Amino acid sequence: MSPLRAAIRAAGEQLDAAGVASPEHDAQALAVHVLGLAKPSDLMMLDELDHAQAAAYEELVARRVQRVPLQHLTGTVGFRYIELAVGPGVFVPRPETESVVQWAVDAVRREGWANPLCVDLCTGSGTIAFALANEIPGATVHAVERDPQALEWTRRNAALRVAAGDPEVHLHLGSVEGCLPALDGRLDLVVSNPPYVATTEAHLPDPEVVDHDPAIALWAGQDGLDVVRLVEQAARRLLRPGGLVVVEHSDRQGASAPELFATAGGWIEVADHRDAAGRDRYVTARWTP
Repeated sequence: MSPLRAAIRAAGEQLDAAGVASPEHDAQALAVHVLGLAKPSDLMMLDELDHAQAAAYEELVARRVQRVPLQHLTGTVGFRYIELAVGPGVFVPRPETESVVQWAVDAVRREGWANPLCVDLCTGSGTIAFALANEIPGATVHAVERDPQALEWTRRNAALRVAAGDPEVHLHLGSVEGCLPALDGRLDLVVSNPPYVATTEAHLPDPEVVDHDPAIALWAGQDGLDVVRLVEQAARRLLRPGGLVVVEHSDRQGASAPELFATAGGWIEVADHRDAAGRDRYVTARWTP
């Protein structure tokens, strides 16, 4: 038997030395996973790891030291009020996207839309789409993803969310360009967390991102806005007059992303917003052809 708290403390020190951003959190999360617990506070009820648990914990910590994403090791990620399955082949959702969803949910309530028609472009694991379906009563939500491997994760999460009692989300394999032509001019809300890392910024993201998130979900041209441009074009086609768009961008695009919408024509109320950490994070606008 191995003392649990000593093992977690040692794991935190190893992770800290490896440059992991949240070593104590990750050390606890891996222990929760190994022990099959519901939450970190449950660790307080236990004192020891048996030999098999200790070996499994050490192996996971060693892989995290190598900067394998925590979510790949546990197989899940919490996002707002839902849990999603993630792993190799799909982008791991980040906490900053929660502020994008919050704006979208608040906007629907503010507009008084009873049964809004929404789409999540570049959906990945389905993060935004499933959150919208979970939080907006009466919403019809579509999700578009161009990467077949990522869409397999979306389908897996779709089954999990329906089993949890959420409404069905309509999934589509395809690129942003030309997607959902039957819905042209009908949507109330377009939301997207597209690829937005500039090819000149390969040195900036953490190893968890560069080495493990799929390249198709990261890189977006020299200025990082190539896919944002495609989302803007799709949104102007898909939205009804008065419809809203919200697009996540990097914290280095707080001026360039809203400028893209402001100069494209047809958009009013163009505004940029910060995430919970105070970083420039997403642009919003209203379509008025």
